[in-house]
Amino acid sequence: MDKLIITAALTGAEVTRTQQPALPITPEEIADAAFACAQAGAAMVHVHARLPDGTPTQDKEIYRQIIAEVKKRCNVIVQVSTGGAVGMTPQERLSPVTLKPEMATLSMGSVNFGGDVFMNHPADMEVFLRAMREHGVKPELEIFDAGMLSTAQRWLKKGLLNGPQHFDFVLGIPGGMAGTPEALMYLRSQLPAQSTWTVAGIGPAQLPLGTLAMVLGGHVRVGFEDNVYYRKGELATSNAQLVARMVRISRELDRPVATPNEARALLGLN
Repeated sequence: MDKLIITAALTGAEVTRTQQPALPITPEEIADAAFACAQAGAAMVHVHARLPDGTPTQDKEIYRQIIAEVKKRCNVIVQVSTGGAVGMTPQERLSPVTLKPEMATLSMGSVNFGGDVFMNHPADMEVFLRAMREHGVKPELEIFDAGMLSTAQRWLKKGLLNGPQHFDFVLGIPGGMAGTPEALMYLRSQLPAQSTWTVAGIGPAQLPLGTLAMVLGGHVRVGFEDNVYYRKGELATSNAQLVARMVRISRELDRPVATPNEARALLGLN
């Protein structure tokens, strides 16, 4: 079984300081959180940018600052979001890909997202993929529902995607697939051969699905974007606290944690 890649989703686009006082917002705060997560055992950080007042943004220059600040502090893989926030235009969302980060997310379809709709028109998705190819960015294919995995399979058959892909199963979003072991087991059973995969359990699904992923040979995403609590009614003190818990569980399961460079090798990054 491969070593475990832990991704820390540090900020997201929805969580506020009112909900989680420790939420990192500025480039320096996000980079400090990335360093703390790297020290705790994360090999990758998933990054959303914010304006100083906490408003989500896809401003390329803010992403440039975040990436530079992270790289000053540690060697983690920086994965930028192209999801942005609900309501942003595709052009806005695609902006940070031009910075040539190692990885970027690529959502494989539209999904009801709480009271909103996260729109991903097929033509826009192809534009995103072509931009990632042009800039040498490896996509992480975001799967919120089973139909999105079927879309990825069609893209592979059509040659839009080449070679082994890395998937992220985002489970527990209101409107998407449930954050249950049964949902994870089904998606895993439908994966293309040679794929790697991560699970991002939302809210209370983060801990059980992360643990199950370790047993099944998958990888784990934790962090404030997906869950602000350490346990029911107890806010987490930091993203690193959530990473450290997964590291402890991985040791009990005898699943060693990957370093950033080991994760790069597993994911086929240059």
